[in-house]
Amino acid sequence: MNVDVLLYDGFDELDAIGPYEVFEYALEFAAEESAGSVETDAEPARRLRYVTLADRDRVTASHGTRVGVDAVLPEPDAGDAPDLLVVPGGGWTGRDETASAWAEAERGAIPDALAEYHAAGVRIASVCTGSMLLAAAGVTDGRRAVTHASALDELRDSGARVVDARVVDDGDLLTAGGVTSGLDLALYIVEQEFGAAVADRVATVIEYDRRYEVARGMSDG
Repeated sequence: MNVDVLLYDGFDELDAIGPYEVFEYALEFAAEESAGSVETDAEPARRLRYVTLADRDRVTASHGTRVGVDAVLPEPDAGDAPDLLVVPGGGWTGRDETASAWAEAERGAIPDALAEYHAAGVRIASVCTGSMLLAAAGVTDGRRAVTHASALDELRDSGARVVDARVVDDGDLLTAGGVTSGLDLALYIVEQEFGAAVADRVATVIEYDRRYEVARGMSDG
């Protein structure tokens, strides 16, 4: 499983760093299991990166944390395109015009990239108001989704089918509610990809009590 976490100035730290840590542990544990299996000839594909749309060294998050960037997000049909693209939220309701999810929605570059990834069939997962960037891209139109409580009305008005759940699995589109729900989202994906034992092991290591409020099922049409 290759995962890219898409960063921009003003993203919420926990939206991105929480899932990143979950995936990092999961890839490590899955590799350990693979190495110890006589039935597997090679370790599972693994890559976890922080990416941006433009080439840069670091990004400043909403609370001032400066995070290094690993790469530029590739085109969705490139050989190094991710299997899963994670989109954090941040600063949506504050309407910061320079550094926030709202600012990125207004600029349009990130929504355009998300629309291209969605059209290419890449699985996308958003945390908190990251779903509002997906809404700006038209990705959530008619789809079951959730976001931070402060933006639920806007998500509904955008054309999404808002679901009262911590995590919503709508097939190739996964969304999570408030900030800490990103941990539940990531652990849910880990369980799907690597099994319950790996997910439970990660939850134990980070000392997190999982919440299993996942609404599953595909939207009609």
